[in-house]
Amino acid sequence: MSSESSNTSTTVESSTLDEPAVAPATAGEPPHRPGLLRDMSLSAVLAGFVAVVVSYSGPLVIVLAAAAAGHLDKAQTGSWVWAISIGSGLTCIGLSLRTKMPVITAWSTPGAALLVTSLGAYSYAEAIGAFIVTGVVITLVGLTGVFGWLMRQVPTAVVSAMLAGILFSFGTGVFASLKTAPWIAGAVLLAYLLGKRWLPRYAVLIALAAGVAAAAATSRLDIHLDSIELARPVLTTPEFSVASLIGIAVPMILATLASQNAPGMAVLTASGYQPKDRLLIGSTGLVSTALAPFGSHAINLAAITAAICTGPESHRDPKRRYVAGIACGAFYLLIGAFGTTLVVFFAGLPKELVAAIAGVALFGALAGGLSGAVKEEKDREAALITFLATASGVTLFGIGSAFWGLVFGVVAHLVLTRWRSARSADS
Repeated sequence: MSSESSNTSTTVESSTLDEPAVAPATAGEPPHRPGLLRDMSLSAVLAGFVAVVVSYSGPLVIVLAAAAAGHLDKAQTGSWVWAISIGSGLTCIGLSLRTKMPVITAWSTPGAALLVTSLGAYSYAEAIGAFIVTGVVITLVGLTGVFGWLMRQVPTAVVSAMLAGILFSFGTGVFASLKTAPWIAGAVLLAYLLGKRWLPRYAVLIALAAGVAAAAATSRLDIHLDSIELARPVLTTPEFSVASLIGIAVPMILATLASQNAPGMAVLTASGYQPKDRLLIGSTGLVSTALAPFGSHAINLAAITAAICTGPESHRDPKRRYVAGIACGAFYLLIGAFGTTLVVFFAGLPKELVAAIAGVALFGALAGGLSGAVKEEKDREAALITFLATASGVTLFGIGSAFWGLVFGVVAHLVLTRWRSARSADS
């Protein structure tokens, strides 16, 4: 692309590993570097908790389905859950502290979905070998800066539109839940609006409390904890085969980079931060590699749960939202330490409650994405195409709609803006 792209591209930085990056301070303000305790807030901690609830009540189900498809025993499954939880927790805490940004990481959901259909065709040791190769390749892609360079070519409006497209179904999910659980979803929505009016910082907390109360009153809570046991990591010696590398590693790399890390970087950028791609992608790749022998298929930047922690519902001050990332990581570590035994807690929450809470927690981020998408008139059509493609949920070649939204949006931007400008100059 031409040098003009610097005016419309995202502000993702591809810098060295030793420079933290936060949203720019307001002009005239002194540097904001207080301690963690001083920055702590209930709203940020709650945002981290909601992000973890969404992760364990949704994407983790796919991991468990993949473990069943691969005929893993209870110990191996528990080790897998332990590895992805510990990896997500460590990277959330470490990267959020290092960058002073709410860096939210998670396990690769499309990668787990891929394993549902492919894990049974290989031995578990071969799958572990493919996981290690996946982590190594993602680490190299991140540390070399290639990934960040590609992301910087994407116009800001397209990034914002992709964010809005990702969150669109969660916003509508609040109202879709009214059909099957009107008391629960209605209580969440009403409590959120009242909280937003009188106690805006605690609106999500008030909505969560109201939703849980409504679920209990309607006998929709089904939580049974018979026993709680600490997880026992199981180390598996990897085996490497061409078949498993082609069947697992290659699609896992593409799905994780395109469907997870790209939207994850975009969420941070759309929220006003300047994420360091080499640090973030490289670190998650390294942690993935280290934990692969214990079952971790891939740790990456999150998108949906990240939007919960990077938006105004987390904290009105962007420089204090990194606490949400630390809180999210702490909850990951706590739950992951018990492997699969605490998963039943989240499985007992009504899906309408989870959908409604996630939806209201994402209202602010969704509004910000829509606002950024239509801010520049010349980019509106490209942004609209991005939004529609992303919100459609289309999956092509095993890669999710967020990536294709970026692709279609960039193509539309080139056709409608760059190429048209070039022809006008020639004439």
